[in-house]
Amino acid sequence: MKIVAILGSPRSKSNSTALARKIVERAGNLGAETQEFALNKLQFKGCQACEACKTKLDHCVLKDDLTPILEAVKEADAIIMASPNYFGEVSGQFKSFFDRTYSLLNPDFSSRLKPGKSSVFIFAQGQPNLNLYADVHPRYEMWLNRYGFAHNYLLRMNGPRPADSVAQRPDLITQAEEIANNLMSPSMEPRADKF
Repeated sequence: MKIVAILGSPRSKSNSTALARKIVERAGNLGAETQEFALNKLQFKGCQACEACKTKLDHCVLKDDLTPILEAVKEADAIIMASPNYFGEVSGQFKSFFDRTYSLLNPDFSSRLKPGKSSVFIFAQGQPNLNLYADVHPRYEMWLNRYGFAHNYLLRMNGPRPADSVAQRPDLITQAEEIANNLMSPSMEPRADKF
C-alpha cells in the first residue's frame, strides 16, 4: 500500500497537517509505504491552460516541483489531501496543486489513473459551525470520482483553535486512526465516508 500526503497549509504545525500526519503515522505502523509533500516548501505554478496535456502529451508540460508529486499520485493507492479553510475555500497552495491534476485526465475527460484508489480530504476551519463550508468537499469529490477514486473520506476540524491543537481533540485523532485502518483494508464498495 502506497500512501501520499499532500499538505496544503503554509504552516508546518497546522491542524490540517497534524491530522494528515496522524493518518500517515497509523498507516505506516500498519505497513504502508508513505510519502509526504508540503506544498508551501515547493516552487511550482498553477495550471497554465495550455492544453498540452490534452493535445501533445499524456502529462503536464510544466517541469517544476509538482512534477514528482503528480507522478507519486499516479503510483499511490491512497492520497491524503489536507488544507486549512481560507475564505471559505482550500488554501491557494492546495488549489494550484489540484488544478494541475487536470493533466491526469485524457482528452475525453476519462481518467489516466488506475481505478480504485482511495482519497482522504482533510479540511480544518476556525468557524465552529460545520454546516458552513460543507460545500467545499463535494466540489473536489466530484473530480476525484471522475479520476476513478472508489473510496473517499472526509475529515473536518472545526473551532477557533491555535495551530497544532489536534492533541486536544481525541475525537479527531480517533477518526484519523479509523480512516487509516480503512485505507489499509478498504471494502469493495465505492463510498464517501464522512467523519
